[in-house]
Amino acid sequence: MSAALSRRGFLAAAGLGAAGLALAGCGTGPGSGGDRLRVAFAAGGSRESLDPHVLPLYVDQARAKACFDTLTGWSQDMTPQPRLAESWESDAAGRRWRIRLRPAPFHDGRTLTADDVLYSFRRITDPATTAIAAALFRDLDLTASRAVSPTELELVLNRPNFLFPLAWGAPGTEIVQQNATGFDAPVGTGPFRFTSFTPGGPALYTAFDGHWDGRPATGELEFLPVDDEEARIGALLSGQVAYAHDLTPAGAARLDGDDRVAALSAPASAHQFLVLRVDRPPFDDARLREAVRLGIDRDELVRVALLGRGRVGNDMFGQGLRYYPDEPQVVRDVERARALVTEAGAQGLAVELQTSGADPNFDAATAVVARQLAEVGLRVTARALPSENYFSTIRKQGVFSQNSTGSLPIPDYIGRRMLTSTPTYDFTGYRDPEIDRLYYAATGTADEAARTESFHRVLQRLRAHSGGLVWGVRDWNVGVAAGVSGIAPARPNTFAWANFARARLG
Repeated sequence: MSAALSRRGFLAAAGLGAAGLALAGCGTGPGSGGDRLRVAFAAGGSRESLDPHVLPLYVDQARAKACFDTLTGWSQDMTPQPRLAESWESDAAGRRWRIRLRPAPFHDGRTLTADDVLYSFRRITDPATTAIAAALFRDLDLTASRAVSPTELELVLNRPNFLFPLAWGAPGTEIVQQNATGFDAPVGTGPFRFTSFTPGGPALYTAFDGHWDGRPATGELEFLPVDDEEARIGALLSGQVAYAHDLTPAGAARLDGDDRVAALSAPASAHQFLVLRVDRPPFDDARLREAVRLGIDRDELVRVALLGRGRVGNDMFGQGLRYYPDEPQVVRDVERARALVTEAGAQGLAVELQTSGADPNFDAATAVVARQLAEVGLRVTARALPSENYFSTIRKQGVFSQNSTGSLPIPDYIGRRMLTSTPTYDFTGYRDPEIDRLYYAATGTADEAARTESFHRVLQRLRAHSGGLVWGVRDWNVGVAAGVSGIAPARPNTFAWANFARARLG
């Protein structure tokens, strides 16, 4: 598909056709129909929903952010900042949290109350919801929690957690109205009101004049589904959209020097993994896991697969964030890696590396890894899997796979993904009760030095034993049209990421 995609070609690629033309209206600004900001995201097809507690894709999170709000929001350093929660405090034991809500209207004129918050958390913790943030609220005692007044509530925990406000800003913790069950026409407290949505097609929102944090800078916000990166870039360059989400390093490089557009890059924002199953052959042999760890050249992977738009990884999640330990950098040692392969009796062993278009950086990295590991005696071949169910497939059937994840606070990453009670994100088969013990020791103390030490030990233990190798931490790239203001480079999952409330067309 041509990068200079025509308007007709873009609408066809996005699945909009003539209906899209009618929806867009007339206008001269980039990506706009009059006062309409048009943004392009990869989408999820005809099974999409607007349920803010079930957000498998980035576009789902972005749409939820437009329509809803959370109690807190994550800053760029992954600390909680006030949103619907105006203030909060815990008791000395870290088991009771008193939250005061700010005055905030829903789109239908109702005022946010403590009962809405309690209902939202009940819905998140209900297994029938399959909420993505459920694991973060596993210790919330909703029987003991209560509304103190319409604007104040008390949350009670079964065990102490001095970092609980972090959970309130996680993706999938949006506050919905009490007793809300269907989300075909969602009503939230966010900066934009729902107007229309077609699963697998466009979603249109209108500025909410009564938003507690001020009216958005643009009158309408339209999400357009454009799965192909080339098509997103083409639509941006031709002025059909004002924002193109999630660009590869090569895609971002194409925008450099073009005065029609700009690439915004948030450094060290997405972790690129190789995941090796520690409970399945051949990587149940620790010698072969170590051979892969020492056999890959991280500098070359960042230089070639990421075009230098990233940093070398050190087999731990959270580089640059609070609680990340300072450990010696893993460096390539071909001789030692080859000796380990020989010791394991695996010289010439054929191994499949599972990859997918689910992350556009996977394929380039796979080619580099295959060449590098051939030098230590492993014959790696790529096996491409369908994008739509890639992560569930590698969790169930994977042995050696590419993986990636955006930015999360380190406590959130561990609490949601690495405990024995969180099998949804078990890509390596490594589950260790000692990780649980250290995690609860960290969240259950008010002593910051002790907490830091516990989190350091968790990451060091995962680095040594889990089978998850972080080879790089890439920049997060988006494209914006020249003249568009109010959009800043931001790590994914933070409050500022994909937040269009202050975006203004030039």
